[in-house]
Amino acid sequence: MNSELSTQNYIPISRPLIGEEEIAAVEQVLRSGKLAQGEKVAEFEGAFAKYCGTKYAVATDNGTSALIVALTAAGIGPGDEVITTPFTFIATANAIIFTGAKPVFADIDPSTFNINPELVERVITKKTKAILPVHLYGLMADMPTINSIAKNHELIVVEDAAQAHGADIRGKKAGSWGLAGTFSFYPTKNMTTGEGGIITTNDETLANKARIFRNQGMEKRYYHDIIGYNFRMTDIAAAIGIEQLRKLEKFTKARIRNANYLTKKLITMNLELKTPFVPKGYRHVFHQYTIRVKNREEIIKKLDEAGVGYGIYYPVPVHKQKPFKAYSNQKFPESEKASKEVISLPIYPLLTSKHLDAVANALET
Repeated sequence: MNSELSTQNYIPISRPLIGEEEIAAVEQVLRSGKLAQGEKVAEFEGAFAKYCGTKYAVATDNGTSALIVALTAAGIGPGDEVITTPFTFIATANAIIFTGAKPVFADIDPSTFNINPELVERVITKKTKAILPVHLYGLMADMPTINSIAKNHELIVVEDAAQAHGADIRGKKAGSWGLAGTFSFYPTKNMTTGEGGIITTNDETLANKARIFRNQGMEKRYYHDIIGYNFRMTDIAAAIGIEQLRKLEKFTKARIRNANYLTKKLITMNLELKTPFVPKGYRHVFHQYTIRVKNREEIIKKLDEAGVGYGIYYPVPVHKQKPFKAYSNQKFPESEKASKEVISLPIYPLLTSKHLDAVANALET
C-alpha cells in the first residue's frame, strides 16, 4: 500500500491505494498474454455480484458505459422519459441522452443531496419509463420509497451507484435494489480498476442483453444480433479490481472511521457549516466527505493556504449545463443552492488522525 503521508506536505482530496497485490496481479495477466475480456473479467464479475448480493454482474470499460448499457438493456430508448437528479456528475444525464430518451429532473433533498422521491412522483407522465436515482457522495437515495413509486407506476429503476460501493440500507447493498445498478471504478472511487465500470442485476435477460451490447452486438463471434459497442473491460483492469474488491471493506471501514472522527472534530469547533447527514439504517461509505458552507470562497482560501486539497462536486447542476438547457427550463432551488455551498474534504483511508486534525484546523485558521 502507498507509504504514509506527512502532515507537513500537501494533503490531496483523494488518492488511489494500490498495493503489491495489484501490481503482481497485473504482471500475471501481462505474462499470460490474455489481456481482454477473458477469465479475469469473468472472475471479477462473479466476485462483484456476490459482494452486492446480485445474481449477475457485467463489466464494462467505464462507469458511463455501464449506465448506457444498463439503460439500453432495460429497454430505454427514443420517446421515453427517465427521471433523475440535476445534482450529479453529467454522465448520469448523458447516458440517458445516448439511449435516445429524455432526461426529466426532480430536485434533491437538501439533507442528503439525493433525489427527493416526493418530487419524483410529481413529474411522472405517460412517457416516463424509468427512474435513475444517484447515490451521491456514498450515501444511497431513498430506495424503499423510490421502489414503491416505481411499482405503483410500473416503472423501471436503474441505480447510479458510481460513488456507492458497499453502501447499504438496512443491510441491502447499493446495486441490488433496482432492475440494475451501475458502478464506476475510476481512480478516485472507493475502489478502482484504473478505468472501468460494472452493471449488477438479478435479471438474467438484462444481463444477457448487456453482455451482447457491450461486445459489438455479438453473442457468437462474428455473428451480430444487434448494433452494439465495444465497451469491454480488459483483464488487466479486472485483475486490479479483484484485488481492490478484497480490500474494499477495509477501505470502507477506514473511510467511515475517518468521517466520524472529522465530524466530531468539526462539531466541537462550532464552525458555521453542516456536516454530512446519515439517515438511520443507512450505511454511508463516504466516497466524498461533503460539508455545506455559506462562505465557500473564504474556506477555499484557507484550505489552499494550509495545503489541504478539496473538491466541489458539483459547481453547476446538470440542468444549467449548456447541452441540457434544451431539456429543461425549470429551476431546481435545492440543487442550485447546494451547488453554491458544497465543498468536499479529504477522507480516504490513508489519512490518520493527524491529517484529519490538519484538515479541520485549516477551516478555522
